[in-house]
Amino acid sequence: MKDLHHTTGFDHPAVLIYTKDQPHDPVVARWGFVPESTKDKDKQLQVWNKTLNARGEDMFETWSFKYSARAKRCLICIDGVFEHYHFKGKTYPYYIHRSDGEPMTLGGLWSEWADKETGQKLTTFSIVTARGNDLLARIHNNPKLEGPRMPLILPDDAIDAWLTENVESDAEKEKILSLVKPYPEAELKAHTVRRLRGKEAVGNDPISDQEVRYPEHDPTHDQRTLF
Repeated sequence: MKDLHHTTGFDHPAVLIYTKDQPHDPVVARWGFVPESTKDKDKQLQVWNKTLNARGEDMFETWSFKYSARAKRCLICIDGVFEHYHFKGKTYPYYIHRSDGEPMTLGGLWSEWADKETGQKLTTFSIVTARGNDLLARIHNNPKLEGPRMPLILPDDAIDAWLTENVESDAEKEKILSLVKPYPEAELKAHTVRRLRGKEAVGNDPISDQEVRYPEHDPTHDQRTLF
C-alpha cells in the first residue's frame, strides 16, 4: 500500500478500514463498494464507480447497501477531505480538517465480493454521506448538484455505536440513522490548496493539503465572504 495524500475514488485506492470483525486490526479495502451478489468481473467494474458514496439517509433501503448498513458498517480514518468551490466560472480546491488537528473518523459500509471465475476475494467500501453543514454549504456549491453533502464524520462518542451496534429491529435502525447528521461547523477548518485537477494538479503529494492563496479569490476582499 502506498501513502495517500490526495486521491480520488475513481482510482479505487487501497485504504485501511476498521470493521466489527477486526476492530483493532485494519483491513485493506478498495474504495468503490461491490455488493456480494455482483455477478462477474464485468459487472464489478461497472458498479464500483457508482458506489463510492452511500447516502446515509437511504442506506437501509438502497439495494446495493441495505445488507451492509445492517451488518457491515466500517470506519475510515483520514486527516481531511478536499472539496471544490465554484466562483465566477472557476473552481478552487479546499482542504477541510478538524479544528483540533485530530484525524477524522468517517462512517462507511463494506463488502467482500468473490470472483466466481478465479475465486479471488475483493474487499471494498463506500463512504457514507450526510447533509452538508453550513461550512460545506458555502464550499460545496456546485450548481449541478442538489444541495451540499459531506462525508459522515463521526464524533468520538458515536464511533463504537456505528461500528458495533446490531441492527435487527426498527428501533436499532433508527439509532444508527440518528448518527447520520452534519458534523458541527465549529469543529472544522478549511483553506484553499494547490490545484487538484488539470495540468497543474499537484497529485498524490504531501504538499497537497498545504494552504495556497488565489489573488482572484480572496474571501477577505469578496463582498460575498465565504468565511
